[in-house]
Amino acid sequence: MRHGIVLFTSDRGITPAAAAQAAEAAGFDTFYVPEHTHIPVKREAPHPRTGGAALPDDRYLRTLDPWVALATAASVTTRIRLATAVALPVESDPITLAKTIASLDHLSGGRVTIGAGFGWNVDELADHGVPGSKRRTVLREYLEAMRALWTDDEASYTGEYVSFGASWAWPKPVQSHIPVLVGAGGTERTFRWIAKSADGWLTTPSDVDIDDKVALLRRIWREAGRSGAPEVAALSGKPDAGRIAHLASIGVTELIFGLPDREPGEVVAWLGRLAGKLGIG
Repeated sequence: MRHGIVLFTSDRGITPAAAAQAAEAAGFDTFYVPEHTHIPVKREAPHPRTGGAALPDDRYLRTLDPWVALATAASVTTRIRLATAVALPVESDPITLAKTIASLDHLSGGRVTIGAGFGWNVDELADHGVPGSKRRTVLREYLEAMRALWTDDEASYTGEYVSFGASWAWPKPVQSHIPVLVGAGGTERTFRWIAKSADGWLTTPSDVDIDDKVALLRRIWREAGRSGAPEVAALSGKPDAGRIAHLASIGVTELIFGLPDREPGEVVAWLGRLAGKLGIG
């Protein structure tokens, strides 16, 4: 079982670099950050947790760019993986984003994991020209196109939303395959998408009792002819030893703990206490 930390980044509080450095020193395996380019003031899309226009945290309005945040973290760490929970790839140009991610993987020594979301905020997606009803298709094309740029000496791609002719693009990532986890509700539709286009599932705060969902994902994974087993990164609350052992037994591969929105010194101390309870470090 691996252990991750997610920092809901903003323009206040502890910096991503300081949080990642402290998390690595405490023994954690992965450092996650989220993404929202902006939040439209008037929205039709309800927030998944509040069920309406209200946001559960004002940091949604203040989120740092995830790739810049992770680059600062990469510069002060050597081991911890650098990940998103979750990024919204379809809100960027795919060729430019492929370059950004490849550069981060190159400079970090191959430590990038992409946690990608379809995007609950369809009003936000619309401002980027992405139809809400097509966001899964757009994300699939973006990932396929970026993988071509990461692996092929002369890359090209033709799709409905992404298209480019034979092109050169370096640096290539250090990793031969950058892992992609999909952060979305645990439904059969999501799991079939994962089995076709990703490497695993990142749970949402609404996914609490996940035994049946993990079993369904693993069955769909096998039926799709995928080898091995899917990664399952589960958001966690308190570090209960019994629950951790149970989650490991059903196929959860990583637990992710959210950092508190406190001053830097308090956050570092909190990480040390959590690491002690988990028996890591």
